[in-house]
Amino acid sequence: MSTGEPHPYQPPAGPAPTTGEDRNWAMGAHLSAIVGAWIFLGFIGPLVVLLVQGERSQFVRAHTVEALNFNLSVLAYSLVGWVLTFVLIGIPVLVALGILWLVCTILAVVKASNGEPYRYPVTIRLVH
Repeated sequence: MSTGEPHPYQPPAGPAPTTGEDRNWAMGAHLSAIVGAWIFLGFIGPLVVLLVQGERSQFVRAHTVEALNFNLSVLAYSLVGWVLTFVLIGIPVLVALGILWLVCTILAVVKASNGEPYRYPVTIRLVH
């Protein structure tokens, strides 16, 4: 990708021409991660939304790809944190990761509700 071009699945700058249904699906992609996180499968909800609605709307696809990538990244970071618990540094890492995950997910839901793009921090972008 050359410099100056937007991310391939990001909505154009300015007010996004989204429908209420698009915003609801985008919010659902982020919120479904909260439900799935209870069993360490927070990426399943965004993956389902991507498969069901990802081709219908660029806005929904952008949000679901972000949610999917972020939750896969958090899963990987959590596994590292669990390994690090044997040397006791993993406990604060897991606590900080949990707080970061919750705050970022809430921010993403608010942005999706407003029809705005959102990029999660510290995300390994596996899905494009």
